[in-house]
Amino acid sequence: MAGHRIFAMSFASIYPLYLAKVERKGHTKDEVDEVITWLTGYDEVSMEKAIANEVTLEDFFAEAPGLNPNTPLITGLICGIRVEEIEDPLMQQIRYMDKLVDEVARGKKMSSILRGTT
Repeated sequence: MAGHRIFAMSFASIYPLYLAKVERKGHTKDEVDEVITWLTGYDEVSMEKAIANEVTLEDFFAEAPGLNPNTPLITGLICGIRVEEIEDPLMQQIRYMDKLVDEVARGKKMSSILRGTT
């Protein structure tokens, strides 16, 4: 089964877009990093390494230290689709990340974004 073309995109190509989105709305790189590390388990060093090595989104999630057990609490629409109803696990993980970054950009409180955990 062929994967979606987004799976082959590098995390390094997506990350600056996330930063630009939140910075336009007055938020910071640290906030983006916090939600991505919460979701994936990466630390700052390993995330920078993934960016430098231009790993694909598929590999980024496959090599993630551990998805947060509270990811099922991430609900709502992203690109017009409910994230909780996405069947492909990798696409759902990518959309979880999109959703968290969107919530940062919208100015949602970090405690809510991280689903009550810190």
